Amino acid sequence: MLEKLTGIIQRFDEIEAQLAIVGDDYATAIELSKERADLEALVMQARDYRETLDRIEETRVLLEAEDEDLRNLAEMELEALGDRRDQLESQLKGMLVPKDPRDQRNVIMEIRAGAGGNEAGLFGADLFRMYSRYAERQNWKIDILSLHETGIGGIKEVSFMIKGKGAFSRLKFESGVHRVQRVPETEAQGRIHTSTATVAVLAEVDDVEIEIADSDISIDVYKSAGAGGQNVQKNATAVRITHLPTGMVVACQDERSQLQNKTRAMSILRARLFEIEEQKKHAQEAATRRSQIGTGERSEKIRTYNYPQNRVTDHRINLSSYNLVGILDGDIDEFIDELTLVDEAEKLAMVEE
Repeated sequence: MLEKLTGIIQRFDEIEAQLAIVGDDYATAIELSKERADLEALVMQARDYRETLDRIEETRVLLEAEDEDLRNLAEMELEALGDRRDQLESQLKGMLVPKDPRDQRNVIMEIRAGAGGNEAGLFGADLFRMYSRYAERQNWKIDILSLHETGIGGIKEVSFMIKGKGAFSRLKFESGVHRVQRVPETEAQGRIHTSTATVAVLAEVDDVEIEIADSDISIDVYKSAGAGGQNVQKNATAVRITHLPTGMVVACQDERSQLQNKTRAMSILRARLFEIEEQKKHAQEAATRRSQIGTGERSEKIRTYNYPQNRVTDHRINLSSYNLVGILDGDIDEFIDELTLVDEAEKLAMVEE
C-alpha cells in the first residue's frame, strides 16, 4: 500500500507543478484542477500516515535509552502512535477501493418475462412494481421507455429509466434471473409453479462515450400498439432500431413523437453497447477473481421469491428474508446494503494484495 500511496503523492506534486506554469490554457487548468481535487483528501491522509510511520521509527530508538522514565514515555507514545497508524490504514484502504465511475448515474432497467408463460408475465409485473416502489422511497423519478403487456395484468417486457443521484450504485446488483415459486390463481390442484424473469440494469451513457455510426443502424417506424394489438395512434411514432454489427434490437413506443422515441431508443442502445464494452474490459479480471456477487450476467439465478414460505433468498450472498410482502413493496435495502458490503470487501482485498 505504501508503494501505491507514494505514486499518488508524486502525481499530486506533479499536478501542482503543472498548475503553476499552465498559463492561459484554461482547458488544461480545469482538467488538472479536477484531478487535484479528486486526489487531495487521499494525499492529505497519505502524508499523515507516512509522518506517523516516521514518528514510530524515531520513537522506537528511545526504547534503548538508559533513562527509565524516557523509555516509559516512549512506550506510551508508541501505543498512541500505533492506534493512529491503524486508524489511518483503515481509512486509506477504504479511500483506495476503486470507485465505479458510473455509480452516480441514472439507470435504464429492463425486465423480461422468462420461463413460466402467463405466470412469468405476472411476476415481471411484480418486479416492475417492486423497483417502482423502491424508486419512490428514494424520491427518484421513473420514465417508462417501452412497455409490452400480456393483457391479464402481466408484463412481457418493460424498459424504464430511473433518474436520481446514486441510482446505479444502489441498483447495479439487481441484474440477473429472478425466480418465483408460488401457486398460480388458475392452479386448481394447488401445485407450486416456478417462473422466472430477467432483469438488466444499465447505466445511462452520454452520447460522447459511445459513438454509433449511421451506417451501423437500421431504423423502422410503425404505429404504436396497445393491449390486444389495437392501434392507439394513427401516426407512425413508434421506433425500432437494429444495430447491424451486433443484431441488437431496441424498440420504443411510449413517447408522443417519433423523434422522442428515436432519442429514447438510441439512449437504450448506447447503454447496452457500453455495458458490453465494460464486460469485455473486465473479462480477464473476472476470470481470475470471481466475486461472491458474481458477474451480474442475466444467465445467473440471483434471487428466489418463495411465496409458500414467505421467503426471499439472494443466492449470491446466502441471505434470506422472511418479509416477502415488504420486499415486493420496495423494501429491498437489506439486500442492496449487504451486496454492496461484499463488493467493497472484495475490492478491499485486491487493494491489500
